[in-house]
Amino acid sequence: MHPEDLNNPAIPEKERQHRVRAAEWAGWAIFFIGGFGTASWAPLIPLLRERLAIDDGTLGLLLFCVGCGSLVTLPFSGKAAAMWGCRRVLVTAATIFTFTLFGLSQVSSLPLAVMLVLLFGACMGSIDTCINIQAVIIEQAAHRLIMSRMQAFWSIGGFTGAGVSAIWMKVLGLSATLSTLIACACMLLLLLGSYRYYLPYGGAGNGKLFARPRGVVILLGLVTLIAFLMEGAMMDWSGVFLTMARGLDLSLAGTAFAVFSAAMLLVRFTGDALIMRLGQRRIIYAGAVLAFIGFLAIILAPQLPLLYTGFFLVGVGCANVVPVFYSMMGRQKVMPVNEAVPAVSTMGYLGVLMGPAFIGFLVQATSIVDAFAFLASLLLIEIMLAYAIFRQQD
Repeated sequence: MHPEDLNNPAIPEKERQHRVRAAEWAGWAIFFIGGFGTASWAPLIPLLRERLAIDDGTLGLLLFCVGCGSLVTLPFSGKAAAMWGCRRVLVTAATIFTFTLFGLSQVSSLPLAVMLVLLFGACMGSIDTCINIQAVIIEQAAHRLIMSRMQAFWSIGGFTGAGVSAIWMKVLGLSATLSTLIACACMLLLLLGSYRYYLPYGGAGNGKLFARPRGVVILLGLVTLIAFLMEGAMMDWSGVFLTMARGLDLSLAGTAFAVFSAAMLLVRFTGDALIMRLGQRRIIYAGAVLAFIGFLAIILAPQLPLLYTGFFLVGVGCANVVPVFYSMMGRQKVMPVNEAVPAVSTMGYLGVLMGPAFIGFLVQATSIVDAFAFLASLLLIEIMLAYAIFRQQD
């Protein structure tokens, strides 16, 4: 056992509780940094397209490199956390993540842009893996649910990053370079104030470079894949649905995803209390039913209020899927946490990468309405997988 393990019996209970609270606060901070940095990258995308003079197809391949970079480092991150601890991995990855973000505001060469985007994605994957390993360990030590609120802080960081970028660039008239520099400085200051409370260890076991999911972890990975696929599809295709299927103006294309995201943030911020009151099973099953009703409203409702209500219900129903099943990784005994989290996260990222493209093929072969009906049908598979997982955990 690591001497600073939050469950070390040699640590007095009062001191242990203090360390748990400090680690929880630091967890909020690093989740916020991840979301803030990702949102600060979004305004640079059109800037890169213009500066590099590339077409939409090349830009799409460049953005695909973000996911590729993440997939490369996901399997290694659990091993790194086991060898060097979450603190070292998170500080290193977050620092490189920040400087790479600023580099992307300066780059004017396509080959260099590809390298930086791959590195940016690689750091994002490392951060995502290690913060979830750390969150699972902290939740076990706290003896209460914290995962939903932890995940909410990534969303809060995303909303904050998007909001302040818009203010700095559109209201104050700052250049993209200066806006990104300020964002990077904020990230580094928050990292400086919180890094000492990150966990200096990364779970039990030595960790494996490529841990093959097995047992209940396979089911957890499949549920995560569906959840991430659905989130990615809503992000990329909700605006297309509004314009293609409902004939809304292009200026309103982003409003559906904004409603969906706001619902997820609201529910995740209150999710831990809801789960403790209602139980994980009720939350998952009720969430799937709400999301299914939401999809029915999206597909069938001609009125805008009902349409937006549908997107809101889908966000509510999907919000706690990832927090609930990530929490369950801390209780399963099939694999160490630092092997289970990268394995499940890798399957989730595959959903993010493949899902929107697969929906695109469906739209081309059938229609956008049929593609959303397919997303609704995935909820039935999610319920069956959840039932199998809960049975194994009994």
